[in-house]
Amino acid sequence: MKNKLIQFSETIKRELQVYRTVIADDRTPRAARILLGAAIGYLLLPFDLIPDAIPLLGQLDDLLIVPGLFWLAMRLIPHEVIEQARQTAALDEHVHTEDLGSQNVL
Repeated sequence: MKNKLIQFSETIKRELQVYRTVIADDRTPRAARILLGAAIGYLLLPFDLIPDAIPLLGQLDDLLIVPGLFWLAMRLIPHEVIEQARQTAALDEHVHTEDLGSQNVL
């Protein structure tokens, strides 16, 4: 179970790196940048459009709005930009892992 949580955490970190890289790329359309920013902002906001206290509807907004914004934004971004961002994130992760492995422990 712990390994799955660690793997899930690493996947989330890698995807956030991909989104940051995609947003910074000049080839990314403005609409896609706005949608990705809105999705990330909605995740970080301390409140929801529909409060979680409302049964079913409160959770549905989190399950539908955020993934919907990500899906739509990714559809607007050229495939080459996304692939390049994923390669960059994978390379950064590999370099970071190597750096951690080469550190001396006192």
